[in-house]
Amino acid sequence: MSANVGESDPQRLEEDINVTRQNVDETLDALEERMSVRRRVNEAADAVSAAAGRMTNAMTPSITSMIRLDHTHVLAAFRRFRASMSARRKQALVANVCLALEVHAQLEEEIFYPALAEAAGRNEVLDKSVPEHDEVRALVRSLRTMMPNDPTYDSTLAQLIRKVLHHVADEETVLLPLAEQALKDDLGALGWEMTRRRMQLLRPHLPELATSTAQTFPVLTATTLLGVGTVLGLVVWGVVAAVRSLTDRQS
Repeated sequence: MSANVGESDPQRLEEDINVTRQNVDETLDALEERMSVRRRVNEAADAVSAAAGRMTNAMTPSITSMIRLDHTHVLAAFRRFRASMSARRKQALVANVCLALEVHAQLEEEIFYPALAEAAGRNEVLDKSVPEHDEVRALVRSLRTMMPNDPTYDSTLAQLIRKVLHHVADEETVLLPLAEQALKDDLGALGWEMTRRRMQLLRPHLPELATSTAQTFPVLTATTLLGVGTVLGLVVWGVVAAVRSLTDRQS
């Protein structure tokens, strides 16, 4: 957010948010050239079905695929943001994104970054990744203390979007290709480790996750919803069974 945009200038704020959203669109378009969002979701859904049916870690997506799916989920949520959306939906979108970013950062720091550093050595992008996560966490903490009608809410979210876009660009263009060379024999095992750890981190937040995902992506089909679940790492058959059980009780 530029320093000359005041809290009482909603028109300039809206313009700045629109520019930020355009950056999100351009980033998603660039990702779609390599692997479309729809293809990522469909492949993720297939992986969930295979993992649930066979109950084997061999069918878990690789760690790099899971990281790309996390990126896709968060950027797709950012793409839906409008300053004019209802306070309830805006708050749900922010809650969904904040939880996804917190879990994603912790998983990378516990599993992905150490494995990559051991296999490929340190590099400039890897060294700045954790400080960038800390900057994202600071913005997440700020958003969690605000309500959507706070005059700095939208500008703080716009700042978060820009930070995440920069971080995603570095990972997609540098770290993930490097990992697929240096860790090619371990990608599946690391993906399984990430899945198990993600389940531990998400378990206390499943009700919040279900509610915020439904409000952030309200028109998803059942198949697409399954894919978004995978984007968040809900790849384990136990979660699939739990969701089906919950659906059966509600029907």
